Amino acid sequence: MSNIVQALTIAGSDSGGGAGIQADLKTFQMRGVFGTSVITAITAQNTLGVFDIHAIPLQTIQSQLKAIADDFTISAFKIGMLGTAEIIECVAEALTQYDFGPLVLDPVMIAKGGAPLLQQSAVDSLVKFLLPQAEVITPNLPEAMALTGIDIVDEQSAQRAAQMLQAQGVKTVVIKGGHSGNSQSAECRDWIFTPNEHFVLQSPRYPTPHTHGTGCTFSACLTAELAKGADIRSAVQTAKAYIGAAISHPLNIGHGHGPTNHWAYQE
Repeated sequence: MSNIVQALTIAGSDSGGGAGIQADLKTFQMRGVFGTSVITAITAQNTLGVFDIHAIPLQTIQSQLKAIADDFTISAFKIGMLGTAEIIECVAEALTQYDFGPLVLDPVMIAKGGAPLLQQSAVDSLVKFLLPQAEVITPNLPEAMALTGIDIVDEQSAQRAAQMLQAQGVKTVVIKGGHSGNSQSAECRDWIFTPNEHFVLQSPRYPTPHTHGTGCTFSACLTAELAKGADIRSAVQTAKAYIGAAISHPLNIGHGHGPTNHWAYQE
């Protein structure tokens, strides 16, 4: 048997290469993990926006999952953009048949500009069918508030939101503070709530528009570290350092919200 660590991403394709499946596979590679993928949607997008979305048929999603399960030894996996309630329920049902290790759920719900990416029925399905299967969930502030209905303004309100999510079955909640209303502050603060402890990670706030795919990249790095056997605290710390390097060393690609630099952390 190969001793190469293998991970899986279940997400949408980003033709611009900065987010989704493309960002996940780049991140896995940079963290020394072999990446496999199940594509749930094909998007036409670049740094300026999303122009078309084609959802993959449910049967094809099921076939991709089976193909991975039949031939690879997956040590951890992540879920990104699923898009519809039907796809969420299809994936959740299929996952009961396979052992892909711990699940990192990145609830891709709200676009950079604030537009909702999931209908309410899909949000309900995500909470009902995927939260109970997730080891970790990594919402940003708007997503955490949409999932819980709690206005998160400080550590106490973040803890209430995390407890609500943990009551649904997820073990560890990582609430990312990059979208904080206090966007003029010099620091970004993330709140992490595990079953045994909670802690805060802080990082500088970098003045750059090149933040496309940050959520995908953060959760992919976290997945890679868990696949390699890291504990949750060190996995989150590495993911935080990785995305900090990726944001602070921009590639300056595209004419809008450019991608992060997936190889900056190694350099």
